[in-house]
Amino acid sequence: MDSTDFVNSEHDLTSRMDAASLTDTPRAPPETPAPMSRYTPFEPTRQVAKVRDETAEKIRMDFEEFIERFDPNAFPDQGNARSSQTGSTASPYLQQLKMLSNYDGHTLFVDYHDLMMHDQVLAGAIEDQYYRFLPFLRRAVQNLTWKHNSHYSFINSTMGENSNVRPTGAMSREFSVAFHNVPSYEGIRDLRMNRLGKLMTISGTVTRTSEVRPELVQGTFVCKDCGTKMDDVDQQFKYTEPLMCQSPTCGNRTNWELNIEQSKFIDWQRVRIQENPNEIPTGSMPRTMDVILRGEVVEKAKAGDKARFTGMLIVVPDVSQLRGAGTSVQSERETQDRNRGKDGFSNQGITGLKALGVGDLTYKLAFLGGMVQIGEVKNDAPIDRDPDNTDHERQKFLDSLQQEEIDELRDMVNMEGQIYNRLALSIAPAVFGHHTVKQGLLLQMMGGVHKVTPEGINLRGDINVCIVGDPSTSKSQFLKYVCGFLPRTVYTSGKASSAAGLTASVVKDEETGEFTIEAGALMLADNGICAIDEFDKMDLKDQVAIHEAMEQQTISIAKAGIQATLNARTSILAAANPVNGRYNKKLTLRQNVAMSPPIMSRFDLFFVVLDECDETTDYQIARHIVNVHRYRDEALQPQYNTEQVQRYIQYARTFKPKLSLEAMRLLSEKYRDLRQMDSQGSGKNSYRITVRQLESMIRLSEALARVHCTDIITEDFVKEASRLLHSSILTVEKDRIDLEDDTELDGEGLTAEEAAMIDAEESNTMESDAAQPASQVDRKRRMDYEEFERAKELLVSRVRRAEDGGVNLDDLVVWYIETIAQDIVDQQLDLDEEELIIRKVIRRLTRKDQVFLAIDSGSSSSAAGGVSAADTPNPLLVIHPSYISSEDL
Repeated sequence: MDSTDFVNSEHDLTSRMDAASLTDTPRAPPETPAPMSRYTPFEPTRQVAKVRDETAEKIRMDFEEFIERFDPNAFPDQGNARSSQTGSTASPYLQQLKMLSNYDGHTLFVDYHDLMMHDQVLAGAIEDQYYRFLPFLRRAVQNLTWKHNSHYSFINSTMGENSNVRPTGAMSREFSVAFHNVPSYEGIRDLRMNRLGKLMTISGTVTRTSEVRPELVQGTFVCKDCGTKMDDVDQQFKYTEPLMCQSPTCGNRTNWELNIEQSKFIDWQRVRIQENPNEIPTGSMPRTMDVILRGEVVEKAKAGDKARFTGMLIVVPDVSQLRGAGTSVQSERETQDRNRGKDGFSNQGITGLKALGVGDLTYKLAFLGGMVQIGEVKNDAPIDRDPDNTDHERQKFLDSLQQEEIDELRDMVNMEGQIYNRLALSIAPAVFGHHTVKQGLLLQMMGGVHKVTPEGINLRGDINVCIVGDPSTSKSQFLKYVCGFLPRTVYTSGKASSAAGLTASVVKDEETGEFTIEAGALMLADNGICAIDEFDKMDLKDQVAIHEAMEQQTISIAKAGIQATLNARTSILAAANPVNGRYNKKLTLRQNVAMSPPIMSRFDLFFVVLDECDETTDYQIARHIVNVHRYRDEALQPQYNTEQVQRYIQYARTFKPKLSLEAMRLLSEKYRDLRQMDSQGSGKNSYRITVRQLESMIRLSEALARVHCTDIITEDFVKEASRLLHSSILTVEKDRIDLEDDTELDGEGLTAEEAAMIDAEESNTMESDAAQPASQVDRKRRMDYEEFERAKELLVSRVRRAEDGGVNLDDLVVWYIETIAQDIVDQQLDLDEEELIIRKVIRRLTRKDQVFLAIDSGSSSSAAGGVSAADTPNPLLVIHPSYISSEDL
């Protein structure tokens, strides 16, 4: 008999003995044996009590007591104004719990500060072991919902007459708890394993968000072998099946089927945040972390938001490491027996981390967020693009202020005409001067009104500003101030930014393998300002990438099967240096800045900042800088502090001003004048006036109306907008043209008639200068560049049209005086002075600029005496052969 037969016989013997011992009937006689029954193994039933966490149950009961009995009136010295506003003595959290059914909510939001005031021990226990007590806190909310709002406790059933009995086949609703105002704050870089599972708050900038997906929270599984159903199997951050079937006759451990109808799912979203710029150490890369959001807090954070997340730190498997291509992380130590490969080389020693005492690094940190708070609520200016919703937004903002803040705001609004300059002086108080630039930055932060045409085309209301100037003129300081002033701003450099970094990029997700869109700087600054320093040093392809974002305020992508149009509703604040390091006032703006015409036309305002040597200005700047370094904040005395300006801008942006009839007419006239100046004079060389400049004046007028908190755009606002446009875009500073050269000062080379006129003029200078403005006196010696160019264009066109090939000097002067006769009458100018000035202009064009060539009519005495043709009394003027006009170009 082998061992197998022995075991089988022993098993049969034992079975018969057990059957005989368990029966009370006498044994049957041998001749009539009783039929043998089927063997069923006997196992005594053990009633094993479930492990009860007494501490967690005590926490649950204390938390239920807090929700039901918390009274804000019991802590009047804590500054809790909630009870005084509502006028109710009931627990605010119990009221919130009863109102969950009104908006189909399932999250109870709890202020951690209230929990600290109610019970410090309870608050400390929850903060220290949040992961352990979180299921019991959810059960507490579920129990109170069943107690006070029983009809909302279940999902797929309605309550009958007896509300204390659970309906048959009903599924209980899952509730959650979200804490906020938690004092424990940690940076992303400071998170360590000792903070695992504890309640804390982290903050960062959202760079990527995934789509909302359903997550299995509690699954109902059916055994495929025996059909037994197992309910409410908790999922531990992964798909978790039951360990073993509960049926005593079934030992199934792997063959399960998920019953989707009776399982519980919840919304799930993964958000990637990046470390805040002020928390990054010098020379370090910014750290990133994935935040898991569930339930009602999904879709609360968008790409570009600076958000605070309250929850706990968890450890999850690093799927990207497990799914990575190539071999897994392993190590091999080189031995004495060196096995050479096919190439003849031996093993190179340790190739992994295990032999160095490090386990497989297949886990990573993540953050389970239960509460999301976006930015600074009081500093965030509302962006309402619906003009019909202005009154509601304004009243909502005023309700969030205290009475003292409302009084300050009312005093600022009642200042009317003075508020514009006072707010401008409060912008960037550390920068001395540059009042016009500060006015432009104020209007940019105010912004215009966004509109939508009947065809569905969006008209932008954001104002783009570019500051061009010499080095050390505080251009970057303006950009840094705006980035610190507004909550949703992004600061970047043109040379260090690529087209994908500015707009958006398509990246592959490490876990799912799908292609997703990662936001760039312009998308991160949506509804804010994107500050781009060193704008002139950007590559041409990178400048082309932001064409669409600057005008249409969208970013279109067609890559890797993704075709999308994303919003980039942002204002561009750019700073650029001149081409040669210093701004050349003799050249136009386009020649000084390395920008393409399409980019320049998309900027609403250009500010040219020059570094000129002036004794008084230099002394004031030096004294201001020294006082700032010496006294710090005490040296700065702005009209309003930062909080007051932020509050005023937030209130002013609730206004949606509209054009009046007079403002519409004035806008049309100003645009007509701009086009005429562009077709004449020097404007066409510096900047091209298009319809975009008309829209810029409209946006600036709307921003000025917002500054004064009015809904009507008047003519004064249009005039100020036109002045800013003239000072920024059209007026390019030039050296004034000197009409008196050295030979003229010596009295040489002048005709007798011209010398007599100049002597008579000089004899009357002392008498007339006292009665004339300084600008008129200086005009006799130096002429503005634009006026000089306009006169040159008229004179050249007259000489070109001459039939005899030229025009005599006297005839040309008479023709010019007749041409500008109306201007002389309108401006009340002196006829003799204008004749002398135009003779000086012609003399400069002939002798120095070589625009005209003077030809003598044939006087031999002049030639014999060594007198040039230009010095003859009435020479014949023709176009110089080497002169090329702008029309020829």
